[in-house]
This record gives sequence, C-alpha cells and structure tokens, in this order.
Amino acid sequence: MRVAVAYAEQGRQVWLRVDVPEGATALEAIQRSGVLELCPTIDLGAQKVGVFGKPIKLDTALQPGDRVEIYRPIICDPTQVPRRDRDEQD
Repeated sequence: MRVAVAYAEQGRQVWLRVDVPEGATALEAIQRSGVLELCPTIDLGAQKVGVFGKPIKLDTALQPGDRVEIYRPIICDPTQVPRRDRDEQD
C-alpha cells in the first residue's frame, strides 16, 4: 500500500511517497521513506508523529493513503506570542 511521509523544517519541506506492506506501522513508513537520512535532525524519541493532524504512536498501523507527519518541537511558548488582529494579516 502507498502512504506519504511529511516533514517540514525552516526553509525546507519534505514529502515522500512510500510503498509499505499492509499493516505497516508509522515507524516502518518513516524508516522506509528515507526521511531520517534526508533530515538527520529528526529525533523520533522527542518529536511527535501524527496522521492527517491527529497525533499517533509510532507503532500505529497505517491505512492506504495515510500521510504520516513528523512534527517539529514548539520553540516558543504559544501563550506568550501576541495574537495578530485579522486586519494586520491583510
């Protein structure tokens, strides 16, 4: 079955399609994709992983067409970042 693995870091986005066997886990897809070699700063012990925006564990079995996302750690406290008014964004 075909799934995708996505990761973004500052200035770079990686989107890889990979064929995995039925019942493959998120970890297996990540390993087969080669994203760990392309982005050696990824630390699966510290970074969260999800499918279509929903956090999952690395041993979660995937479905055909799933997009495995590797999330970067938050580097600022969201409660301390001022919100922008809608008018400022336009």
